[in-house]
Amino acid sequence: MKKRIRRHMRFARYVIYKETLVDIREHLWTFLGAFTGIGLIGFLHSSYLSVSDNLFLVGSFGASSVLIYGVINSPLAQPRNLIGGHVISAIVGVTINYLIPEAWLAAALAVAIAIVLMQITKTLHPPGGATALIAIIGSEKIKSFGYAYVLSPILTGVIILLLVALVFNNITSHRSYPANKHWFKVWRRKYR
Repeated sequence: MKKRIRRHMRFARYVIYKETLVDIREHLWTFLGAFTGIGLIGFLHSSYLSVSDNLFLVGSFGASSVLIYGVINSPLAQPRNLIGGHVISAIVGVTINYLIPEAWLAAALAVAIAIVLMQITKTLHPPGGATALIAIIGSEKIKSFGYAYVLSPILTGVIILLLVALVFNNITSHRSYPANKHWFKVWRRKYR
């Protein structure tokens, strides 16, 4: 019995140690990537709009930053998911906003439909649900964009985040983004 307890204790210590191990380099690159990505969107926004029209800094970009800079090997953080999840969700959000006048019903439908469409298209990206929701509950300025919301701030912001992720996540040899470089090779062969 004592042997068994000791073995479980060693295993628990190993798991706790490995899961809580602090890798300063990883945290540094995560910080630099997230700071640069969100900072660049904010800077570009502040150059063209007043502070009160803070439309380019969409809340769901913060959640995307967690994925694409913090857990870069997650399937949910890959470029296809990042771009597709946000764009599909934005289209759904704007469409539902036009069709359903009741905010609570529109919000529920937009998020639910966005999730299902992301699953069907294999572009599941959890922050996409927030992108759909923002199209419904956002300010009148956001709602007035209509389908332009899909292109800017969503698509332009996501492209900025992706470009920064490609740079910062590949600067060192111990980080590699996207996790599977195969998607680029297939795309290049198919469309060249």
